[in-house]
Amino acid sequence: MSNTILVVDDEPNIVELARLYLKNEGFDVEVAENGRQALEKARTLNPKLVLLDIMLPELDGIEVCRTLRKESDIPIVMLTARADDVDKIVGLELGADDYITKPFNPREMVARVKAVLRRTDAERRPSKSIDVGDLHVDLLGREVTVAGKVVPLRTKEFELLTALSENQGVAMARDRLLNLVWGQDFFGDSRTLDVHIAWLRDKISASNAKIATVWGFGYKMLAPEQVGSR
Repeated sequence: MSNTILVVDDEPNIVELARLYLKNEGFDVEVAENGRQALEKARTLNPKLVLLDIMLPELDGIEVCRTLRKESDIPIVMLTARADDVDKIVGLELGADDYITKPFNPREMVARVKAVLRRTDAERRPSKSIDVGDLHVDLLGREVTVAGKVVPLRTKEFELLTALSENQGVAMARDRLLNLVWGQDFFGDSRTLDVHIAWLRDKISASNAKIATVWGFGYKMLAPEQVGSR
């Protein structure tokens, strides 16, 4: 899993303070200076957590949080210079995991980041299996069945199917799938993903669960009731 914290802020002093203290705790740190860059980096890097300022150029932090929550469950800690509760309430309602008001004590910031990661890691401990319609993914046995019949899969096919099944109904960006399955050091052609999707679709074609294309973005796994409502 990535050990990267994505710090999103357009104030250099805040960025350098966060970078220094987070790196001292063993985290890798990537930086985005505006909202659009934040979304691009979050999709590409699949960071462990996003430290997200609300007041950003191009796209504000509220909109970034809203978009990220539609696409993933990456933990988000919001930053704001406002002392009132308006931003806090909005941010938490959109799915932020915690909230820090500027100016902040960097040690408190690190403590909050670690607390959010402990909580979300506990919530994410994988179950032993995933079911999408009649598609059953046995994570411990690394076996897939459709209506009880075993479907032989290669390693990357299994990992790709697992990533899609764990995020049922969620549109998964192509870059994120490549990072999850092939890793951040993968320099091959993105057509590799398309080929593996084609193989998977063929192998699970008897299932009532389907892998849908999200044009211009990526793919998502649909349960039977979602297939019928497209």
